[in-house]
Amino acid sequence: MTERPEPDEVISRGAVTLRRHRPDDLEAVYGAVTESLGHLRPWAPWAASYTRQSAAEFLAKSARDWADGAEYNYAIITGGALAGGCGLMARIGPGGLEIGYWVHRSYTRRGLATAAASALTEQAFRLPGVDRVEIVHDELNVASGGVPRKLGFTEVGRRPIEPRSPQGTGVGVVWRLTRVR
Repeated sequence: MTERPEPDEVISRGAVTLRRHRPDDLEAVYGAVTESLGHLRPWAPWAASYTRQSAAEFLAKSARDWADGAEYNYAIITGGALAGGCGLMARIGPGGLEIGYWVHRSYTRRGLATAAASALTEQAFRLPGVDRVEIVHDELNVASGGVPRKLGFTEVGRRPIEPRSPQGTGVGVVWRLTRVR
């Protein structure tokens, strides 16, 4: 049986290290999210009623999704601390992966999401059959839109986002980068 290619489990990019989530991340993930709820809730529907159980379920699902190739979730580590999370998600159809990211409120405006998305884009294009990477954010989430813009993604359209974020319009801005051949 041939193994399915997958991205690296640890990726270093300057001051940022992306590390595949592991079960012992529970307290760090729970703490980072709950400390950042005011910052995350407007844009991340999953943060609305976040609990320690939510963190445990996320970590268990991350392990299953990695094994299935459906999603590759990483902790964003800087200075030895868990400063956020990011992932590559196989939910935009054949040949494409979507990137998602969030950053702890104390680590915003430091380029961590940009560094993480850059590293994930590079990993995505190393995988066979991947010819495009997308980032989608609510049209009112201007900060998230800065990441794909800085990385050279092109805005290619708008689509509904479900579930809708509490402070968003439910209209997602779709950014795309295509593999250079």
